[in-house]
Amino acid sequence: MSTQLEKVLKKQRQQQKAPAEGEIEKEIQLVGFMVGDEEFAVPILSIQEIIKPIEYTRVPKTPPYVLGVFNLRGSVIPLIDLRMKFGLSKSQENDETRYMVIKNNDEIAGFVIDRLTQATRIKESRIDPAPEALHDEQNLIYGVGKKDDALISILNVDALLKRDF
Repeated sequence: MSTQLEKVLKKQRQQQKAPAEGEIEKEIQLVGFMVGDEEFAVPILSIQEIIKPIEYTRVPKTPPYVLGVFNLRGSVIPLIDLRMKFGLSKSQENDETRYMVIKNNDEIAGFVIDRLTQATRIKESRIDPAPEALHDEQNLIYGVGKKDDALISILNVDALLKRDF
């Protein structure tokens, strides 16, 4: 290698300083989906799988948003209609409807979503906390992420999986 080239490379290395440990900003990987006209997201690591709708069995004396249970490879999983949980009309199943199976520790449930949007990464600094009016233990919103010019409500997985039935 020529001496001139070595000098140029050495100068470039000196100009490129590695970011300090505190400067590296953490990103959260999310999976986006639609419920009604709103886009929501959950951390990708909380999703066990996403499947097309399958047959489920109704369970008596449960809230209307609990559609029943379904069998996923030998595990019986509760199925919750997110539209009804959010106070919207019951989901009308179509080709884009999916069941999103979410797991956190020992809790697991399937949620009916209208359609998937996209997997995305959002820097933690671009996520604002849930609005003040929503600060109670029933709050399903973890925070609001800003992606380009859109806002995405990030759901609180613990609250989503909390059994109130």
